[in-house]
Amino acid sequence: MITRQQEMALEKVSPFEIKNTLISMASAEAQKSTATLLNAGRGNPNWIATEPREAFFLLGQFAMQECRRVYDNPVGIAGIPSPDGIGKRFEDFLAANSSAPGAKLLKDTFDYIIKRHGANPDDLAHEWAEGIMGDQYPTPDRILRHTEEIVMDYLEVAMGGIETGKSKDYPVDSWKLFATEGSTAGMCYVFASLQANKLMAQGDGLALLTPIFTPYLEIPELARFNFKVTEISANKVEKDGYHTWQYPDEEINKLRDKSIKAVCIVNPSNPPSYTFSQHTLDLLVDIVKNDNPELMIITDDVYGTFVEGFKSLMYVLPYNTMCLYSFSKYFGATGWRAAVVAINDHNIFDDKLHALPAADKALLYKRYSSLTPDPDNMFFIDRMVADSRMVALNHTAGLSTPVQIQMSLFSSFALLNYLNDGNTFQDEMRKIITSRLEAMWQTTGFTLVPDPLRAGYYSEIDIMVWAKKFYGDDFAQYLQKNYEPLDFVMRLASETAVVLLNGDGFAGPAWSVRASLANLKRADYLQIGTAIRKILDEYHALYLKQTKQS
Repeated sequence: MITRQQEMALEKVSPFEIKNTLISMASAEAQKSTATLLNAGRGNPNWIATEPREAFFLLGQFAMQECRRVYDNPVGIAGIPSPDGIGKRFEDFLAANSSAPGAKLLKDTFDYIIKRHGANPDDLAHEWAEGIMGDQYPTPDRILRHTEEIVMDYLEVAMGGIETGKSKDYPVDSWKLFATEGSTAGMCYVFASLQANKLMAQGDGLALLTPIFTPYLEIPELARFNFKVTEISANKVEKDGYHTWQYPDEEINKLRDKSIKAVCIVNPSNPPSYTFSQHTLDLLVDIVKNDNPELMIITDDVYGTFVEGFKSLMYVLPYNTMCLYSFSKYFGATGWRAAVVAINDHNIFDDKLHALPAADKALLYKRYSSLTPDPDNMFFIDRMVADSRMVALNHTAGLSTPVQIQMSLFSSFALLNYLNDGNTFQDEMRKIITSRLEAMWQTTGFTLVPDPLRAGYYSEIDIMVWAKKFYGDDFAQYLQKNYEPLDFVMRLASETAVVLLNGDGFAGPAWSVRASLANLKRADYLQIGTAIRKILDEYHALYLKQTKQS
C-alpha cells in the first residue's frame, strides 16, 4: 500500500512516470487474481493502416532490383539505384506485379504526383528507390522534395484546408514542411529554435491551453527556458454540471495580453479530446486581428483526423500558426517516429526575425554564417533544421529517408481515399474509437453527452462530477478531505488491474482520470468502465461506514 504522504509526493511527478508504478501495482493484482491487466494509460493504438505498408514493402522489392541491376556481388553487395530510365522500369515493375498487395496505391500515388505536381517520372522513382534503401543523406535535409508535395496535399485535406464534401480544389496558400522524428522531436526543435533565434527569451510570456500533453507543461519550466506561463483552462461547465471541455471567453481573452508572445495548443485536446468550437475560433481570430497580432501559435494537431470537419488553426490563422502533425496515431505508426512541422510561406516567425534589433541580427548572422552567404534571409524553418543538429552538423540533418517514404505512402493513402472514396478509412477509424468510448461510459453508469466536437481518442472523466451527481456534495467533500486525487488511479490499479493516468498531471481537474480509447478491445473498455464505477462505489461505502460511526 502507498501512504497518502507518498501519493502527495508522486503527484509532483509526470503521469507518464507514475504509470510505471501503476503498471507494477496492476501486474501484482493480475497475478494474484483472475483479473487481466488492462493498460489504457498510453495512447499507442492497436491498429495499423495496411495498404500503405504493403505499398512500402513492394516498393522495397523494386528498389532492391534496381540496386542489383547496377551491381550484384554474390557475397551480398549491391550498387545504388541509377536515375536513368528508372521511371519506365518502375512502371514496368508495377505492371508485372499489378495484383500484388500495395501495387495499386503505388501506381495511383506515382500517377497523382506526376499529374498534380508535374514531377519527372525518373526523378520521382529515383527519390523513392533511394529513399527506401536509405543509401543517401536526406536531400534536401528539411524534407525530400516529393515527400513534401504529397504530405502537404494530405494535410490540406486532413487539417481543413479543403472543406470536406464541398470542394476538392487546393488552397492558394503555400507551406514549407520539416520532417521530424515524431512530434516529440518537433516540440523540442520548436522551443529550441524560438529561443536560439531571439524570438523567445527567458521570462517571456507563454500561454498553454490546458488540459494539455504534459511535455508542454514541463518543457517551459526547464531552467534553459524558464518562460512565464499563463494557463488558459477548458473549465467550462454546463448548467447541468457536465464538462464541455471548451474554453470560456474570459480564458481565451487572456491572449489579448501582448506580453504573451506565444501559445501552445493541442487540438483536439489531450486528454479531453475535444476540438475548438466555431465561437472560439472566431474569438481567436478577433484577438490576433485586434489585440495581439504578433502572437506566435504552435498547434499540435495529431488527433484532428478523428473529428469530422476538423479545422486546424493553420488554416484559420495561417500567418501566425506553426502546425505539428504526427502520423503516429491515425496510421498506427508510433514506432515510425514520423511527423512534420508546417509553416506558411508568409509567416510571423520570419517577419519577427527581420524585425530583430541589429545586435541580435549580428549574433544570428554569425550563428548561421557557415551555412549560407546570406544568413539574414535564412527562413525560420530552415534554421530549425540547422538547430536540430546544433548548426555545425546541418549537413547530416534530416529525418531517415525510409521513414519519409513511408510517410509519403501514409499521406497518399489517406489523400486518395478522400479524393476517390470519400474518407472511408477515416469513417472506420472514428467508428472504432466511438464504439470503445461508448462501451466504457456505458458500464460506468455515467452520462456521455453527444458532442460533434469530440474526437474521443482519449476520455477525461472528472470523478468529482460523478461523485456529486450520484452521492451528493457531502460525499464529494469527504473525498477531497480524506484522500489525494491520485488515490483513485492507485486503487484502480491495485484492486482491478486497470491502469489509467491521473488527469491533474495534464493540468486537468484534480480528480479527473485519463483513459486512452486506442489501445484495447471494445470488451476491455466495458471492464474498465465497471472498474471505475466499482472504485467510486467503494469510496461511498467507506463514507457511509464513517458517517454511521460518527
